[in-house]
Amino acid sequence: MKVLVIGSVYPRFEKDAEVPWLRASIAHLKKAGAEIQVLAPAYKGLKSHTIDGTPVNRFRYAPAKWEMLTHEEGAPSKMASKPWLQLLAIPYIISGFFKCIGLCRKWKPDVIHAHWPFPHAYIALGAAKLFRIPLVLNFHGAELLLIRKKKWVRPLLKFAIGQAQAVFANSSFTAAKIKAIRDVNVEWSPYGTTLGSDGDAGIVPQLHPVNGKFKILFVGRHIERKGICYLIEAAKFLDPQKFEIRIVGEGDLTEQLKAQAAALEQDGIVHAPITFTGKLIPPVLESEYRDANVFVLPAIVDHKGDTEGLGVVLIEAMELGLPIVASKVGGIPDVVVDQESGILVPEKNPEALADAFKRLADDTEFTQRLLAGSKKRIRDCFTWDGIIERQIAVYNKLIKK
Repeated sequence: MKVLVIGSVYPRFEKDAEVPWLRASIAHLKKAGAEIQVLAPAYKGLKSHTIDGTPVNRFRYAPAKWEMLTHEEGAPSKMASKPWLQLLAIPYIISGFFKCIGLCRKWKPDVIHAHWPFPHAYIALGAAKLFRIPLVLNFHGAELLLIRKKKWVRPLLKFAIGQAQAVFANSSFTAAKIKAIRDVNVEWSPYGTTLGSDGDAGIVPQLHPVNGKFKILFVGRHIERKGICYLIEAAKFLDPQKFEIRIVGEGDLTEQLKAQAAALEQDGIVHAPITFTGKLIPPVLESEYRDANVFVLPAIVDHKGDTEGLGVVLIEAMELGLPIVASKVGGIPDVVVDQESGILVPEKNPEALADAFKRLADDTEFTQRLLAGSKKRIRDCFTWDGIIERQIAVYNKLIKK
């Protein structure tokens, strides 16, 4: 089986950290016997190349210095800060459209699997129709957010969905949004681990405080929808002798969040200590996970209506043996079943976050039940073998039609 995977982003070099879940997905598809090629845009003149033995076909859409619409940050965010980048959207689609036709004419894939259907459905449609290749559209949530800001996107997505032979969504939350545009069957296709193992990371859960402190760990980009400001507020409800909050990563809000934490000190408010570690290399990050007692994702629906489509970092934390506290928003409930594989709290509620941490710190038997539940949840829904098996079953149905 030959599958052409289309996306806006793919690693540019072996150690590039872009879209690790997509890279892992392709590795497992190949492991299952599929032959894969990737179609993705160039980045600052980058030519076609090979990653992990997979050909990555790059299409050029502008002079090299302007080819920065994708990678390192989402295109919508880049366009918001640099409106002139919107002018690149048309050459992006046209260039990708003809590159896709040329690649399909030469390679003859059995299936085209297009991630982020706006605009990639329109890059794929020409080749899919011309060579009668089944088209799979895979939604991750970001493209659906555009509808709130740009009403004209909705009819384009509705048309594209109608042209596809199968539609995948990363969560039930995303699936519901697709069905609101067009009532079609949507296959649930989440992510598995990007840690290099499939549920066996070899980290023993810390049921008791390390060095006297119950360590609360957040890992992720410092952006509004992660809700980090509410985690900082939760520190006011935690005993500084018993708890510690560690915030890993960087982002647009890092300095603002550091100022918020510093203000607690300046105002003389008693609170759990908060440490910002910055970005960490993998061995140091693994050490943070190893020493943590709980992983938290205090996500919110931000002012643009954006939230977590799934929360792949939760899957990884669960695989690493950490109990989970997270907000009940977006696709998070697909991963965290409240009181079974973690604790869900209302968004924007610092006191509820603090209460969840206190319960885990005081009740190791409850924590152990959650850890057993999270292992079962991973095993049932989020192993790559299971995800890819379901994906290939869909491909096979389309090919046999």
